[in-house]
Amino acid sequence: MTDQRPAPLPLWPTVDELFSRLEATQPAHPGREGLLLRILKLSEEAGEVAEAVIGATGQNPRKGVTHTWDDVQAELCDVAITALVALRTLTPKAQEVFERHLKGVRDRPLKPSS
Repeated sequence: MTDQRPAPLPLWPTVDELFSRLEATQPAHPGREGLLLRILKLSEEAGEVAEAVIGATGQNPRKGVTHTWDDVQAELCDVAITALVALRTLTPKAQEVFERHLKGVRDRPLKPSS
């Protein structure tokens, strides 16, 4: 018996698909307002990461441990997905914009220049 993992989803076609699905079902917030709301969704998702970390570490004494580190991972994925879909909403060249920016971040020195 072989351990076969399913093929990974192609990132950018999947982002495009999610964008298209959202556009097709977007409630009455077209245009700039819809774009701003989609970008603001990032704040909501980041808050859910914070909530999951607090819950995984039991930092709320009233609630105790309410989340797992798997929950934190899932919430971080939601942040990444939401950011990529928001970028795709802003530009149809999301992949090009992201990869150019990623290369710039990768090429930055880690230490301040003297």
